[in-house]
Amino acid sequence: MARLVGSFAVSHIVMSPQGCEADAGAVVSGMREIGRRLKSLAADVVVVISSDHMFNINLALQPPFTVGVAESYVPFGDMDIPRDPLKGHPALARAIVAQGAEDGFDLARAEEYRPDHGVMIPLIFADARAIPVVPVLVNINTDPIPSAARCLALARSIRRAILALPGGERVVVLGTGGLSHWLCVPRHGEISEAFDRKVIASLVAGRGADLAALGNASIIEEGGNGGIEILAWLMAAEIAGSPSGEEIFYRPMPSWFTGMGGVAFHV
Repeated sequence: MARLVGSFAVSHIVMSPQGCEADAGAVVSGMREIGRRLKSLAADVVVVISSDHMFNINLALQPPFTVGVAESYVPFGDMDIPRDPLKGHPALARAIVAQGAEDGFDLARAEEYRPDHGVMIPLIFADARAIPVVPVLVNINTDPIPSAARCLALARSIRRAILALPGGERVVVLGTGGLSHWLCVPRHGEISEAFDRKVIASLVAGRGADLAALGNASIIEEGGNGGIEILAWLMAAEIAGSPSGEEIFYRPMPSWFTGMGGVAFHV
């Protein structure tokens, strides 16, 4: 059977270092440290949980959860990201969809999907693009956003699918997005260091359920309409099945309109 060997969460944006060179350097160093740890686990596949930025999941079709099941993926290319193909892992992807169906989730399957920066930035800075991926997308852009409780239930289903997969693959989970940011709303450009530190402290202490219990409305009120991307962090923690984790880095980055952080969960 497959082995779950690691789980991480990390923000998924980078912008100009001009005027914030030290903090930008700390963010990049933190992302690279996550990459170093990820690669040290000799992963055969990375399950990347992210939002989509209206490039694939848009007004034409708005499923709450989508799983990429293709053999390969060509990046969308936003933010000048190279369009070099990524390998997929259809066996694990389809196992996640099948287990989800048993557990009451009707997961959308994406035979064609073009990863945007939400998936690509963490993989690029972790130097992990050579490892096959299974993209899992959480739709945080259109209502109703899946509840935090629903996301945790799906995370448990994904964990079951990973542990039941034949073949002995070593699987790493990477939840991406957040931390706090407000975009295209009255508080556009704001971040909340208090929210970010609460999220990281709660997850490191194994209190992800407390964050989930806040509910989506409170998470958005405290962390912004972009801060709801921490749903992917909650899922990564739940899949790890561990009561604790370790902060890798945190920097409030107002010039990037985002609180930037990374966590390693104990598996």
